[in-house]
This record gives sequence, C-alpha cells and structure tokens, in this order.
Amino acid sequence: MLSDFGVILLFILAAFAFLSLILFGAKLLRVDRPNVEKNSTYESGEEPIGNANIQFNIRFYVIALVFVLFDVELVFLFPWATVFGRADLIAETNGLWGWFALTEAFLFVVILALGLAYVWVKGYLDWVKPQPKIPTVDTRVSTDLYQRVNKKYEQR
Repeated sequence: MLSDFGVILLFILAAFAFLSLILFGAKLLRVDRPNVEKNSTYESGEEPIGNANIQFNIRFYVIALVFVLFDVELVFLFPWATVFGRADLIAETNGLWGWFALTEAFLFVVILALGLAYVWVKGYLDWVKPQPKIPTVDTRVSTDLYQRVNKKYEQR
C-alpha cells in the first residue's frame, strides 16, 4: 500500500505524463508553415519599428521589485486580521490576546515603514534621479591649467 506521499508522487508523475502526452500530440497535429508575416513581432496591431531588443532603465525593475515586496508583505495582514480578531480568544485571556495582536501588527507595520523609509532615502522611488553635484575644491591652481592638461591628454 502507498503512503500519502506516494499518492502525491503518483499524481505529480501522472500530471507530467499527461502534460507531455498532450504537448507531443499537439506538435504532431498542428500545421507548421512559418513565413515572414507569422514570424514578425506583433505589437498591438502596430508595425514594429526598429529592434525590439532594447535595454530598459533599471528603475522599472527596481520599482516593480519594491512593489511586489510590499504587496506580498501586506498580504500577511489578512490572516492576522482573521486570527487575532477572534472575540473568544480575547475573552479567554482577559484582553491579553488583543494587546498581543495589536503589538504584533504595530511591529509589522513599523518594519514595513522602515523598509519604505530606507527605499525612499536611497532614492529608489524617485522616477528621475537628481543630477549629482560636482564637488568644488579650493585650490591655488587655476582652472585654465586644468583645461590645458585635459586638452593635452584627451583622446583623439
């Protein structure tokens, strides 16, 4: 007799076998006649212009990652609200359960706020980063001398 894990393993193997069989059958039955029109990129009915392999700004990915991080963290508040809001547990513990739940939620939100503050201070939420300020140094050497040295060694 199979254990519960053996039954789960059989279900997984059967799912992979079924998937492989369906994909192999679809490959045998489908019509495969590629042409230029079928191989072209479809962009919402618009004709593609230029190369589609362009590099996106890294800020798109950073903002998406921060959104997913905070979105997943906020999902943890839903089970908290259902478990810790039970009146029977609060009554059995003379209100200690409610204070524990409130403290736990407060700490959770504080940790999220610290994460948001960190991301905000680092500037990851700024869509356009400010231009860096070029430091100035008090020196007795004239700027004309620096420009002459730079011209001398610039690449031609």
